[in-house]
Amino acid sequence: MGPMMVRQEGTKCRLRMMPERRHTNLQDMIHGAVTLSLIDISLFSAMHVLRESEAGMAVTLELSTQFIGGGKPTEPLDAVVEVMRETGRLMFMRGEILQQDHLVAAFSGLVRKASPKK
Repeated sequence: MGPMMVRQEGTKCRLRMMPERRHTNLQDMIHGAVTLSLIDISLFSAMHVLRESEAGMAVTLELSTQFIGGGKPTEPLDAVVEVMRETGRLMFMRGEILQQDHLVAAFSGLVRKASPKK
């Protein structure tokens, strides 16, 4: 995936990657699998940045994605995530994949947090 940058923006987390030619499909757009990888990584980034949760041992239980527009390999690709609800073991999140004001995808995810250390 390459280097990524993460920051908190109020109640949201932004994870940015800089696409390269290797991230494209035969249509010269960002490959869907790259977008899905960014989404999955962004869930754990949001856990860490927004809630200071132990994201390393957590697992993705569910990921729903709607691809809305093609991503260009010449512009930064951002995942903007917010936590909708957190319980003792689960974290419900949603977000968008953006290139400036262009919506590439929308998603929601459910992550099971790490078991407490014994």
